[in-house]
Amino acid sequence: MDLGRVGIWTDQFDSQPIQTVRDAAALIEDLGYGALWVPEAVGREAMAQAAILLSATKRIVVANGVASVYARDAVTAAAGYRTLTEAFPGRALLGLGISHPSLVQDVRGHRFGPPVATMLAYLDALAAAPFGPAVDTPGPVLGALGPRMLALAAERAAGALPLGMPVRHTEQAREILGPDGLLAVAQVVVADRDRAEAVVPDLLPNRRALLDLADDQLVDALVVHGGPERVAERVR
Repeated sequence: MDLGRVGIWTDQFDSQPIQTVRDAAALIEDLGYGALWVPEAVGREAMAQAAILLSATKRIVVANGVASVYARDAVTAAAGYRTLTEAFPGRALLGLGISHPSLVQDVRGHRFGPPVATMLAYLDALAAAPFGPAVDTPGPVLGALGPRMLALAAERAAGALPLGMPVRHTEQAREILGPDGLLAVAQVVVADRDRAEAVVPDLLPNRRALLDLADDQLVDALVVHGGPERVAERVR
């Protein structure tokens, strides 16, 4: 599976008509990006949207970035992932995440369990799932920020997707994952600083506990804003 050097992670598709989403996916592919990562929160269902994006493109990898483990049981996730892999060989990648307590409990009506233990149990069930086409699927990627979830990603998954963390976290995550695990870092980008300041509260508080930064340092640490040159430099 060729993810390329730089991809696109976006949560903007859910607010757009589906034909606009198809056209945007095709354009992202034409621009040469290797992968398109799409999250799951309160918008479109993860597997269905992945199928739509894969159908609208020819080469690019479409990855869940990430699908919530509380949105479907592991047997259903395995069957869906195997179906996408069968239909689009080498182009579908399953990203799994724990989500947030408010979405899990208030929106979905589930009990939010201990994150690492919950993910470990889900991975065990995913590996043992009996249904779906008989195809080999790449190991999942875990949405991981803290050292324990990163260690689980190194041991039981293909790699990790840290979202909205400073550059120094990338170095720490690579140390935990080792030299071979996939480390797909999602760098949050907005056009200007005022909008960047509005984005940061959405990234907290689970990131605040991992960072030794004052509030006035968080915006520049978590979000890159400005023109294309500044964005490209942060990505490098």
